[in-house]
Amino acid sequence: MNLFPLAKPFLGLMDPETAHRYTIRALKLGLAPAAAPDPAELGIDLFGLHFPNPLGIAAGFDKNAEVPDAMLRLGMGFAEIGTVTPRPQAGNPRPRIFRLAHERAVINRLGFNNEGHAAAKRRLEARRGRPGIVGVNIGANKDSEDRIADYETGIRAFEGLASYFTVNISSPNTPGLRALQNKAELETLVTRVLAARAGTTPVLLKIAPDLSDEELQDIADVAAEKGLDGLIVSNTTIAREGLVQGARAGETGGLSGQPLFGLSTAILRQMYKLTGGRIPLVGVGGIGSGADAYAKIRAGASLVQLYTALAYEGPGLVGTIKRDLAAMLKADGFACVRDAIGQDTE
Repeated sequence: MNLFPLAKPFLGLMDPETAHRYTIRALKLGLAPAAAPDPAELGIDLFGLHFPNPLGIAAGFDKNAEVPDAMLRLGMGFAEIGTVTPRPQAGNPRPRIFRLAHERAVINRLGFNNEGHAAAKRRLEARRGRPGIVGVNIGANKDSEDRIADYETGIRAFEGLASYFTVNISSPNTPGLRALQNKAELETLVTRVLAARAGTTPVLLKIAPDLSDEELQDIADVAAEKGLDGLIVSNTTIAREGLVQGARAGETGGLSGQPLFGLSTAILRQMYKLTGGRIPLVGVGGIGSGADAYAKIRAGASLVQLYTALAYEGPGLVGTIKRDLAAMLKADGFACVRDAIGQDTE
């Protein structure tokens, strides 16, 4: 039984964080529809994994690995849990999530609130052997004396449980974290994180959209030199250009949703060019339709992720995006997703 359409008006009346908790509970109870099998043309092989479709749930939705299988059941091609830090932390004081309904956007300053490695690890161990691609997004505790060590700890904690890792150094809500994107710090971080692996689990780096051309070039260089498996472009933005200046538009935190689409897609296209298309990219930021997902792919993304649009549109959006994406690929004469990657960068 799919109760989400009935619940949607009530969830919209709650504060965003409470609504999110009720959504997670509903998913844990199985109160969401199961998706039909994906058409073959939406499948893509990447990182030694087969993704049944390129659409994933972005980190931040399922911070504590409570519902990855429910998201896969909804029709996601992959699910990314986290961001998870070694020790539990409460995050920033509430309120810390703000809807901007007119712009189909959200500002958050959560601050990596999560239950820590141990809780997420128990849940992932309990699903061991189940099908589906589940990535683990790892972060650092706010009060850590060695933040890079926290990322090494994350690799060791979840290796064998994660289909891939995302190293999140681009959240604007942990003071000083984005400094790890600077070239010298990034070289050290990537070297240590890759060395922490016992095996070959893919490691991706999630970057901010608020970077200069020089900083983007540095990231592209480090990714190529150190052998990162991929880049996720991008996290939330601290910019506020184009927003209607309402009561919430000036809140501190990262902006996600529709207003982020243009900026994040431009950065994605630039990163595709800087890497020569040789490093797989995951496009995230403002996706709310099949056309948005297709634009990300044509700008250089091999995979795409969404979150904010689901909060406004509900789980039916997943099927709509995939159906429209398949139709657009066919209309342009592409046999599969891979054929369309980077077509708008030439």
